[in-house]
Amino acid sequence: MSDALIQLLTAFIGALGFSLVFNVRRELLLSASLGGMLVWGVYLFCGYFFEGVFLPSLVAAAFASLYSEILARVKKAPATVFYTPALIPLVPGGSLYYTMSYAIRGEWESMSLSGSSTAYCALGIAVGMSLVLSTDFTLRKIIGKLSLKGKLDQNKR
Repeated sequence: MSDALIQLLTAFIGALGFSLVFNVRRELLLSASLGGMLVWGVYLFCGYFFEGVFLPSLVAAAFASLYSEILARVKKAPATVFYTPALIPLVPGGSLYYTMSYAIRGEWESMSLSGSSTAYCALGIAVGMSLVLSTDFTLRKIIGKLSLKGKLDQNKR
């Protein structure tokens, strides 16, 4: 089995595990777990085109936000039910572990390199989510104002 398929499978299993820990309803388990696998697939795909971890993390987190918002409306469930399992594969746990390990051993140069990778990954996740969420919020506000204006115009007639 190829390395990418193994990674996708483990991302699915990891997202499923967190879905179970967070007591996601049975009918939403598959969708929530697929989110983790798809997000990791987007991350791997972007890794072929972008160097480093910032842009792949940003694009994958933006995809996770979009996926979660769409499924929340389709499945009539809170978006966080889909956000959390989808973002789990992106969490830079390994690089954070190595950063702390280097710090404890006093390997400051290695700690700096690993720490910056961790920070870039976390920043990419935050920016990617923020882009989609702020766009969604802004669009909802505009649509709400337009529909309110339409109702007011109808009342004047």
